[in-house]
Amino acid sequence: MQEETSVLSIEQAGAGVRRLRLAAPGTCASARPGQFVHVRVPALDPGAMRRPISICDAGGGVLTLVFKIVGRGTEALAAVRPGDKVDVLGPLGNGFPVSGPGAAPNSAAAAPCSAAAGNGDPTSRFYALVGGGYGVAPLYFLARELLRLGAPASRVAVFAGGRTAADILLAEDFAALGVAVHPATEDGSLGARGLVTAPLDAWLEAHAPDRVAIYACGPAPMLRALDERAARIGCEAWLSLDRRMACGIGACLGCVQKTRTPSGTETLSRVCVDGPVFPAGTLVW
Repeated sequence: MQEETSVLSIEQAGAGVRRLRLAAPGTCASARPGQFVHVRVPALDPGAMRRPISICDAGGGVLTLVFKIVGRGTEALAAVRPGDKVDVLGPLGNGFPVSGPGAAPNSAAAAPCSAAAGNGDPTSRFYALVGGGYGVAPLYFLARELLRLGAPASRVAVFAGGRTAADILLAEDFAALGVAVHPATEDGSLGARGLVTAPLDAWLEAHAPDRVAIYACGPAPMLRALDERAARIGCEAWLSLDRRMACGIGACLGCVQKTRTPSGTETLSRVCVDGPVFPAGTLVW
C-alpha cells in the first residue's frame, strides 16, 4: 500500500546512521520482519527514484527505519524534521519466515517456508541473528517477533559485525529485549576482533544443528560465508540480500539474483519480490 506518513522523530543511531520513526498505521498493520518499504524522499525531485529501506520495527502504528547516509537521497532523508510528510510504499518483499501461535504469514511465495521455520514451535529452537553493519536493523523487528511468539530470550543470540565500535548498531536495543549480543569488530574496539563469523562459530559448536536457525542480513561476503556454514553443518538459514531496487515491485528487473530451484536448475529471481530473504542453498554466488 502507499501511505503518506508523518515524521515523529529522527535521531542519530551510529556513525552516519539515522533512526527515523514515522506514524504509519496502515503500513505497520501488515509489516513482517525482513520486509522493506520504498521511501519517496520529500526534498528530491518528484521524479526521483524511491529509496528501499528495511523495516527495523513496526508496532503501535509506528514504523521505525534505520538507514545509513550513503548518497544524495539518504542525505536528504536525514534532514527531515518532526511533522514532515514522507510517502512510503510497502511493506514489500518476502520477509524472514517465523512460525508459532499467533504468527502472521508472509506473502504467498514465502508461505511454504513459514511452516518449516522453527518446526512450528519457537520455544524449542535456538536462533542466531547475524548482521553486518546496518544489516543489523531488520533483525531487531525479527527478535521482537520471535519473543512475542514464545521464543525464550535465552535462545535468541544476536551477532553484530562492523569495522569499528561505531559500526555496531542497536546493541542497547537488543539488550533491552533480554537477548545476548555478541559484537565483533575488525579493529577489536568492541567485542571479538575480526569477522562476525568468529563468535558465531563458537556459538554454533555449542548447539545441535537441527535445533538452530540462522537469520542474517548484511554484505554479500558475509551471507555467502553463512550459506556455506549452513550447508556444512546442516542447519536452517535465511539470508536477506541487499540490492539496489529501482521500482521495488519486480517490474524493472534491476535487482535480479541468480538462484537455484529445488530441481537444481538455475534461474533468475527478483530480489524485491522473490526476496529479499532467501533460504540457504538457493543462492548462486
